Amino acid sequence: DERTLMLDAMRRGMDLVNGLHEFLTEDPEFVAVAAEHGVTISDVRKPAAKRDLHMFSGRIASVTCPRIAVLGTDSAIGKRTTATILTAALNEAGIRAVMVSTGQTGLIQGGRYGVALDAIPCQFCSGEMEHAVVEAFTHEQPDVIIIEGQGALSHPAYLTSAYILRGSRPQAVVLQHAPKRNRLSDFGTLKTPTAASEINLIETFADTKVIGLTINHENMDDGEVTDAITTYEAELGIPVTDALTRPASNLVDMVLGALP
Repeated sequence: DERTLMLDAMRRGMDLVNGLHEFLTEDPEFVAVAAEHGVTISDVRKPAAKRDLHMFSGRIASVTCPRIAVLGTDSAIGKRTTATILTAALNEAGIRAVMVSTGQTGLIQGGRYGVALDAIPCQFCSGEMEHAVVEAFTHEQPDVIIIEGQGALSHPAYLTSAYILRGSRPQAVVLQHAPKRNRLSDFGTLKTPTAASEINLIETFADTKVIGLTINHENMDDGEVTDAITTYEAELGIPVTDALTRPASNLVDMVLGALP
C-alpha cells in the first residue's frame, strides 16, 4: 500500500524525502518512475560510499569553540527539540551557535551539518561525528556548537550516544529527562534510568560535565514541572528548566553559568 501511494505521488510530480533505512534510490521501480516524471528521491539516511566515510582522526582538537551535546535518558524524549530551542536562544542572545544534527529527522528539518549516525557502519561513526562538527566549525566559525543527541548512553538498543561523546568530545552536556516516564520508550520491560544515574554514567564514560537538566513535561501539569525543577536542582546541584514551558533565556543562563 505504501509503495502504491509513493509511486502515485511521484507520477503527480512530487519529490520523495525518505527517512527509512530502506533506500528508494536503490529500488529499480522507484528509480524508473523518478526518471520518467522528472522528480527526485532523497534518501536522507543513505551513507556515503565507504571510501568517502571518515575515520576518527583527532581533528576535533582544531575546534576551539565549546561543544555542548544534548543527551537524554531515553529515545524520543525531546533531545532534538531542546537542542533546536537552545541553538535559537543562543543566537537571539548574540552568541553565534550552530547545531549539528545526528538523525534523519533533524536533517529532514533542514539541518545543514550532521549525519544520520544509526545508518553508518560502526567503524566510521566516531569519525563521521567528528567530521560533521569540524565542518560546522570551519564553515560557520561559531561561538558554540550544539550537538543533537540520539537514544541514551544507558539504553541497550542504541549506541549512538557513545559515538556522539567519542566523536564530538563535548566539553559540556545538557541532559533531557522525563520525570513521569517509568519505562523506556518501546521497551516496556525496562525501567527508565534516573537523571542522577545517567549523569554519573556520562561523566564516567567521557571527559565532560553535565551542566544542566531539561525536563520533558509529558503527563505533568505546570505545578508538577515547577516542583520537579526545584527537586532536581536540589538533588543534582545543576540548573534545571523546561525548554518548552519556561523561558528560553533559562537555557542561555545554563550555558553561560557553566561556560562563562
